[in-house]
Amino acid sequence: MKYFFNLVKNIDRLLLVCPLLFALVSVTMISSITYKDDVFFSRATIVQAAAYLIGYVAIAVVLLFDYKIFERYEKHLYVLALLFQLTVYTPLGTTMNTGSRAWIDLGVTTMQPSEMVKIIFVIVFANYLSRNREGLGTFKGVCLCGLYAAPFLGVIMKEDFGSGLVLAVMCAGMVFYAGIDRRIMTRLFVAFLAAIPIAYRFMAGYQKQRIDAFLHPENLSIEATFHVNQAKIAIGSGGFFGKGLFSGTQKELNFLPVQESDFIFAVTVEELGFIGGAFVLLLYLVFLARMWRGVARAKDMYGSLIIVGMLTMIAFQVFENIGMNMGVMPVTGIPLPFVSSGGTAVVANMLALGFVLNVGIRNKTINF
Repeated sequence: MKYFFNLVKNIDRLLLVCPLLFALVSVTMISSITYKDDVFFSRATIVQAAAYLIGYVAIAVVLLFDYKIFERYEKHLYVLALLFQLTVYTPLGTTMNTGSRAWIDLGVTTMQPSEMVKIIFVIVFANYLSRNREGLGTFKGVCLCGLYAAPFLGVIMKEDFGSGLVLAVMCAGMVFYAGIDRRIMTRLFVAFLAAIPIAYRFMAGYQKQRIDAFLHPENLSIEATFHVNQAKIAIGSGGFFGKGLFSGTQKELNFLPVQESDFIFAVTVEELGFIGGAFVLLLYLVFLARMWRGVARAKDMYGSLIIVGMLTMIAFQVFENIGMNMGVMPVTGIPLPFVSSGGTAVVANMLALGFVLNVGIRNKTINF
């Protein structure tokens, strides 16, 4: 126990404080969005606050175990994660929003398995890459790497395109950091671009609509275009100081869909103005910068890759969500990390932070 407390002295306190500030922004904005009949603490608000409490408990539990111990259970975690994702096809599976069968119904609440599976994927994929770095210099080795990740990408992408896209970016970020041959990477990127028109033909109707809206922002007959335009109006009308909490007109008149999740950034800027939006962006910048600092300080490649995976996951979601709110990225349904409503996502992000802190506190030798 004394050894553990000595380890905790190394913890990055700023990384622990940032989620508290995210929680303040998140709970405040969700309360503003769901406020009705003088009820400030709606069910969504309470669930979000509870998720943060559970998240901090999860961080404490993760810190108890040396991250190196997970190297021994790579195969077990790999299979377990895939089986957990497949629970959406059991009687527990349920559909929400666009009709994707990507959730399981636990009675008192619902859970999105892909959020937790992404965390496990980072743990096992980091171990695989740290053992097979030399293979990334050959096309065969890169193909084997792709085959390792393919089952995760397949089962998640089928029902949850947004989560599948995040997983694909995480995979690419980790492979890049592990040292893939640049020529091979360039060829794969060209192949990816060439495959986009083919993939478009197999997308669901709502997914095609989102792509069409991004490519043709002038076509107001496309529903997704209308939503993005309303988000941009909300952001622009907020001005420097905003319209004030509970006073956003785009929000109150329901011009913005999924306000507590997909378009919560637009609501935030409309009500808190440029100041509120800049604060959120600055908070993310500080948070991600501290995570990146941990990459170089990790004592081994396995630890560095774990942080790279978690960092890429959060950074891409921030970029995509805020980008789609401003019309510079297509709408994908990817939430804003730590801010959007969603208990599973909050706990998963806190778990990700737990593993980052785990690697960080063990980057130094503790002497007695």
